[in-house]
Amino acid sequence: MSQLRILLDQMLDVDVADALRDEGHDVLRVSEIGMARADDAEILDRAIQEDRIIITLDEHFGDWAVLPLSEHPGVIRIKANPATTSRILDVLLPFLGNHQERIFKHQLVIVKQDAIRWIDTGNDK
Repeated sequence: MSQLRILLDQMLDVDVADALRDEGHDVLRVSEIGMARADDAEILDRAIQEDRIIITLDEHFGDWAVLPLSEHPGVIRIKANPATTSRILDVLLPFLGNHQERIFKHQLVIVKQDAIRWIDTGNDK
């Protein structure tokens, strides 16, 4: 497994960050870097600046009408119901373990327990 550079959105807690760090990933939580109240555009800008993949539970993150995604390191939306830390990690850890960082570039990936949807958001759309 390769190490991923990750920026965790507000709703993902320290236990998720710790589990990802235990897997060898370079993880920042927005709340750890003074961005707990930042909007999606600010979070996306930070991820682009630091070349980090965003992981979020926010179904509206990357909504093209509000926040067009074109150039970015990747956005992963986790769908887990209920959205407990355990359930999130059950979905997220196996998924990340099977993918290299470069595959996420310009991708919005929606990950559920039983399905994965890849959406190419690159400029060539």
